[in-house]
This record gives sequence, C-alpha cells and structure tokens, in this order.
Amino acid sequence: MAETRKITFFIALTLFAQESTWNFYDNQVPALLRDHVASAALVGVLMGMDNLLGIFIQPWIGNRSDNTRTRWGRRIPYLAVGMPVAALLFLLLPWATSLTVLIVVMVAYALIMNTMRPLAEALTPDFIAPERRGRTNAVVKIAASLTIIVASLISLFVVDDHPRAAFAIPAAILLAVTLVLIAKVRDNESPGYRAAVAEDGTGEAGTPLRGVLADLVTSRDRRRVLLLLTVFLFGGAWFASRSLMTPYGMEALDLTRGEAGGLTLPSGVAFLVAAYPAALAAERFGRLRVIAIGMAVFAGALVAGTLTQSATGTIVALCVGAAGAAGFSINAAVALWNLAPSSRMLGAYTGLYPVTWYLGGFAGPALIGGAVDLLGWRWMLLATAVLAFLAVAVVLRLARLQRAHV
Repeated sequence: MAETRKITFFIALTLFAQESTWNFYDNQVPALLRDHVASAALVGVLMGMDNLLGIFIQPWIGNRSDNTRTRWGRRIPYLAVGMPVAALLFLLLPWATSLTVLIVVMVAYALIMNTMRPLAEALTPDFIAPERRGRTNAVVKIAASLTIIVASLISLFVVDDHPRAAFAIPAAILLAVTLVLIAKVRDNESPGYRAAVAEDGTGEAGTPLRGVLADLVTSRDRRRVLLLLTVFLFGGAWFASRSLMTPYGMEALDLTRGEAGGLTLPSGVAFLVAAYPAALAAERFGRLRVIAIGMAVFAGALVAGTLTQSATGTIVALCVGAAGAAGFSINAAVALWNLAPSSRMLGAYTGLYPVTWYLGGFAGPALIGGAVDLLGWRWMLLATAVLAFLAVAVVLRLARLQRAHV
C-alpha cells in the first residue's frame, strides 16, 4: 500500500509539472502570437495545432514505448530526455523574434510534450493493480487540474512585470520534477514491464501500432470499440457544454459576455471534489456502472438546466453535471487499460484514449452548434444531454457484454 501511494505521488507530480507548462502555454502564447498577427482565427488555428499533433503522436509514442526495453524500463528513458528538452523549448517561446521562429518553437514544443503526456499517464497501468487504478487516476486528475490555478497565479503576479522570466517558473518545475523522476522511478521494476518482458519470452514479437489498431477493429470482442465510442460521444457532450456556454449565457440567459464566461467556474470545483469519491465508488459498485451513472447525472443535470433557464439554475446544473462527469473522467481510461489485451499494449491504449476524447471534442460542439441553428439557443443544454444519453446507451450495452464475458 505504501509503495502504491509513493508511485501515485510521483506520477501525479510528473503530470502536474507537464500540465503546468501546458496551461501557462494556453494562457500566454496567444498574447505572443498577437504581437505578430492580427487575425484571431489564425491565432486559434495555431493554438489548436498541438491537439492536432497529439492525434497522431500520442498513440504512436505509446506503442513505441510499449516495445522499448532498457535497464531503466520503457517509459522513463523517454521522459528523462524529453522533459528537459521541452523545458528548454518552453523557455525559448517569449524570446522568439519573428512569427516564423515562434511557430517553429511552438511546433517543436508541442511535438515533444505530446510524446511526454501519454508516457507519464501509462505509468499508472504499469505500476498500479487494476482494482486500484481509479484512485491513482483521480489523484493525477486533481493534480493536473490544480495547474490551472498555478498558471493563473503566475499570469496574475509575474507576467506584467517580467513577461519573459515568467516562462522560467513552469520550466523550472518541469526540470526539477524530471530530476526527481530519474532519481526515484524505474519502470523496469513495474509489474506491467515485467509482464511485458515475460510475454517477450514466449517468442512473440512486439505489436506495431497498425497491429494494435487492426486487432481493435477486427476482434470479435467489441468491448474496447464500444468503450472508445462512449469516450467519443461523451467527449462531444462535455466539450459542447464548455465551448458553447458563453454564447448560451448571452443568448438564452441575457447575460453579459463576462457573466456568461463565468458560468462554468464553480463546476470546476465540483469536479475536483467529486474526483476521488468517483474512484472509490467504482471500486465498490463497478467501474462501468459508475461511468454510466455519472454520465446519466451529467445529462439529467443539463435537462434540469433547460427547464430552469436561469443563471443560478444553469450554474447548479453545471456543478451537478461536472460531479457526474467525474464518474466518467476518472474511470473511463482505467476501464480501457483493464480491457487492453496485453501488457505490451498499455502505452498504445493510453494514447488512443485522448485521441478519441479530442475527436469527440471536435465533433460534439459542431453537432450541437448545428442543433442550435435549427432549434435555437434555448435548447442547447437539452441537445447536449441527448448526446450524453447516447453515450449512456452505449456503455450499458458494453456492461451487458462485460457480464457475458465474465
């Protein structure tokens, strides 16, 4: 138990360091871009480039690390090199003297950091037993969420007086945590790594990414496909509820832009409060059951928000919905890890989760936006709830398959 707490701390610390730079990047790099370009659309395209790169990079690096064997393990060697390089690139961002240089540094930083994120996350299934992964993932999610506060505080107290030096703070955190990780963690000692090496001894070659994807699509076991479909659908609902909330508040609730922009703030706290209990509930009642209930609570809260149609009612609905969403967010990745057919595929599956999530995040707001065009802003929350209920239907089908499989 003590060893589990120890490795949980180091995984959470690693993700905290990585997300500290990511959130500060999202806060301050748009301002750097505006020094060179006037188009808000171009700024948005450049800022979204990291998510596009992640779709291709994260499954690839996860799979590559799955097939890596060193005396330090399969994830740590990449993290030990990549995190310091990312810190250096992050330091260079405010020193870019032209748009071309800035874009080059942005792309390089996004490439490196997109390789680091799934490797750090994959340490959870490497080290933690399946029944305890939810707790670790909850702690990791909480640590990552706290970096939003860290980035905001640096922006508030440092950026105006020291715009370039401010970038050194997240970079220093990233470097310091790299040293701690190198000193304290060797994933060649993890149960996941030892299981993968044992599978190597059977004479079977490591599975390339195309083989992982082919197995996923052609296997008669449809549980993994259904879970990824759930992630896609609920990702669409979640991102729609966030990205369209400001115009919803302005159009449907007659709020100012600033008032509408603050509607989602309390729900962030509700998510953090619900994260760890969601992991404990999954251990007691079953992971898929908690995922289904959490998504149903999210959808039901949005239905209630449609009926109340007020600022206070919307804030309450979003808080209840975020608490329900924690049941999904904490447990869905864990469920996917536990369905991976081999320890030699944990990294690839770690990469597939965010790809599916962000594809949903791309499609969902567009779909719900289309519904708004047809029905009006009044029904935006209800349309989002319908998408979430579709995700509930899919995971209930998955639960039936799971019971039959057992």
